[in-house]
Amino acid sequence: MRTLTGEQAKKTLDLAVQTLTIEAQAITALTSRLGNPFLQAVQALLNVKGRVVVMGMGKSGHIGRKIAATLASTGTPAFFVHPAEASHGDLGMVTSQDVVLALSNSGESEELSAILPVIKRQGIVLIAITGNTQSTLAQHAHMVLDSAVDKEACPMNLAPTASTTAQLALGDALAVAVLDARGFSPEDFARSHPGGSLGRKLLTHVSDVMRKDQAVPSVLGTTYFTDLMREMSDKGLGLSAVVDAAGLVLGIFTDGDLRRLIEKGVDVRSLQASEVMTAHPTTIRAQALAAEAAQLMEHKRITSLLVVDEGGRLCGALNSNDLMRAKVI
Repeated sequence: MRTLTGEQAKKTLDLAVQTLTIEAQAITALTSRLGNPFLQAVQALLNVKGRVVVMGMGKSGHIGRKIAATLASTGTPAFFVHPAEASHGDLGMVTSQDVVLALSNSGESEELSAILPVIKRQGIVLIAITGNTQSTLAQHAHMVLDSAVDKEACPMNLAPTASTTAQLALGDALAVAVLDARGFSPEDFARSHPGGSLGRKLLTHVSDVMRKDQAVPSVLGTTYFTDLMREMSDKGLGLSAVVDAAGLVLGIFTDGDLRRLIEKGVDVRSLQASEVMTAHPTTIRAQALAAEAAQLMEHKRITSLLVVDEGGRLCGALNSNDLMRAKVI
């Protein structure tokens, strides 16, 4: 097993810093080259009637797959087609309604160059991301996004590093510009990611996780303490809402309130719910996002909430365990 010596460790860290610096400079340099071609590319992606077909060979292909995935998840249907496979039948996936986004640092990738005439004959809009604006790819493209870099981060200036980072950054810039122009919202994003934690946070509402109907502990303000405790025990939520005859929330009584009364030595046996409750409790509406309920609990340093309708009437209750089961927190 090889172990880095002190000198080797320093050299390794220096090289890592150099790599990040070179790549950061490569991305920064792109900003001065954004202009009409970028705006035209955004317009083409906004107006595409079909899908965005992303192509690239080698490392550019790996970057292309990521760009296609980013576009698809942000409201622009997109998929990746391997140029070598395209020349052997997969080009049939591409229609005249599509836009092709092709990546090649040199712009002279043999597999990509072979299919460019076919793409052009079909009248397909072609956007190029290339480091060579005089290349075959650039000459065939309707819009050329210049991804040229001064040098690769590789010490030998050979391995695609800064150049692929520049391609990726341009792809992200396109995707972000298009999603903003499209008016793509967090809710739209969540619909593309229903299985992830973000989707759950943006799609799950309080009404989806709250206790309802008979599962919600509640008593009238005139209820005596013994019956109040029985209601809390039966429903197992560690609290009870206190309401009036119309169901309007007057207050809340929790396990914490009980502990504080006992510590004070209060004789609670003859007291009514209205005398031991905390008035004007924190509540939330059923249509609010469950993530908002989690934030409210954290801000107020509480573990449960009463849910009310537009008129302030009790319609549910939930606690942090309900949110954890729903994987909102």
